[in-house]
Amino acid sequence: MEQASLFSDTDKKTEKLKSVKDEIGKGKPQELVALFQVTWDILSDLGIPMELYKNRRSERIVMAFLALGSIKTGFSDLPETQKPLRTRDIIAFWNKHFHEKIADSSYDDIRRKDLEPLKVAGLVENTGETDGSATNDGTRGYIITAELAAILRNHGSESWPDLLVVFKENHKSLREVLSRNRDLQKIKVTLPNGFEYKLSGGEHNLLHKAIIEEFFPRFSKSCEILYFGDTSKKALHKEEEKLKALAFFKLEHGKLPDIVAYDHINKWTFLVEAVHSSGPMSELRVLDLKQKLKHLGTP
Repeated sequence: MEQASLFSDTDKKTEKLKSVKDEIGKGKPQELVALFQVTWDILSDLGIPMELYKNRRSERIVMAFLALGSIKTGFSDLPETQKPLRTRDIIAFWNKHFHEKIADSSYDDIRRKDLEPLKVAGLVENTGETDGSATNDGTRGYIITAELAAILRNHGSESWPDLLVVFKENHKSLREVLSRNRDLQKIKVTLPNGFEYKLSGGEHNLLHKAIIEEFFPRFSKSCEILYFGDTSKKALHKEEEKLKALAFFKLEHGKLPDIVAYDHINKWTFLVEAVHSSGPMSELRVLDLKQKLKHLGTP
């Protein structure tokens, strides 16, 4: 039986992290690329799930963070007293120091997309929300939190690693919070043989759960699940050897049913298609499956 490999998932995540980081700052001076990548690493280490963002969005989050600290060359640029920046100020900083040509009208994207993960993670704050100033007060804006700014000024020093550890111990990681939320949304499915899987949330996988845990026990108690997939990972469970013993046709992505099961007593093969799939069970598709099952054997 094939199951998802933790090691392969880790390797894929590492490759994805490297791929996203390597793309930021592309086409810009090498010193800026280096600064962006160092900042990317810091934000990722502080719990921002940078791997979830596309290359350009990832770069914009990095640039937004640097702009708030008036950081052009390194973290030693970070002033003792920060001046709160409005979203239009951030655009102006990008255009002047980061070789951008962003229209002033794009300010709302800065707030909603670039600053939001930093703010939710508690790395930056809106001074207007903390000091109660009016929304039209020109002094309100975004800054890096004083606690984090104090640590960042020590970047590259011997004390930096220890300061970073202490900060992380005292603050929730946005990556972990989002991961826990995703886990809460997962759907647990128990196969007839007792194997348990957690599927990603969604109507499609809720239907998978009902088919496996309710349909088969009612209509085929001796049924064994030979294959089923998850919407986020197609081949989640596959009894490779048993499928081969049945002389089953090769399961190809896009053409395979959602669930394959076999009743050893009645010699029934079930091909089950859930509602949300790569295609409905049209007459043409049923005919195609029948032709492929002509030579199905008995294990």
